[in-house]
Amino acid sequence: MKKIASIAIVAAAILTGCNGDKLREAEAQNQQLKGDLSETLATQDSLLVLVNDISDGMAQIKDLEKIISTPGGLGAESTSRKEQIRNDMIAIQQALQERRERLAELEAKLEKSGGENSTLKRTISNLKAQIADQTTEIATLTNQLASANIKIEELSSTVSTLNTQVDSLSTDVTTERELKAAAEAEAEKATNELNACYYAIGNNKELKERNILSSGFLRKTKVMKGDFDMNYFQTADKRTLTEIATHSKKAEVMTSQPKDSYQIVDVNGQKVIKITNPAKFWQVSNFLVIKVD
Repeated sequence: MKKIASIAIVAAAILTGCNGDKLREAEAQNQQLKGDLSETLATQDSLLVLVNDISDGMAQIKDLEKIISTPGGLGAESTSRKEQIRNDMIAIQQALQERRERLAELEAKLEKSGGENSTLKRTISNLKAQIADQTTEIATLTNQLASANIKIEELSSTVSTLNTQVDSLSTDVTTERELKAAAEAEAEKATNELNACYYAIGNNKELKERNILSSGFLRKTKVMKGDFDMNYFQTADKRTLTEIATHSKKAEVMTSQPKDSYQIVDVNGQKVIKITNPAKFWQVSNFLVIKVD
């Protein structure tokens, strides 16, 4: 009986020992699973943060792309704004590099853990592709910005050249206008000179004193044959001179104007010379001498 009891005690001890080992092993496995789960959750959280960061980065890139790609968009920006755009692109490039490194670390942890979480692996693969696309887009925008800057400089140079040409053209136009005005003034002066006519009105004594008339005994009266007094003549315009009031009751035209080109009429008891055909009247001479009594 004692022997049987001893055997039972030994068996119980053996069973107890075996169950304890299994329990400890189970607890260890449970701790490992908890650790794996915790690490997986941490990886998921990190990936979620990275997804948000990459999404924000894409939004920033799209904003820059809209500014740079819109015709005239970059040209409307101020110099400080353009500099800010350059700085934003540099910041995005740095952020892309940081996200690339964080993603590589997460991928390495996942591989080290030996986990076979297909969802996490697929997420990492998608994020890699997005970062690669963003890297390509930011590089393209950088090139577009550089090209836009060159175009802006070329445009500024063109505008400057055009302004210079406009200034030169304005100067030329001003000079041309001045020359035209001078030419017109000269032409008008010449025309006025061509249409200038001169007439003198006086009695026989007055006209002789000024050498406008000269005559002797039994000699025909001569008109302006010597050094006559030009200051005694009044100047007029053939185009507008149609009547000459003599302020005398008697008047005689002493120069050789054709008789059928004028009339001597009475106006209020005084003689008035009416020029009926100006072209014919002045064709012989631009001078007219009228003798009055």
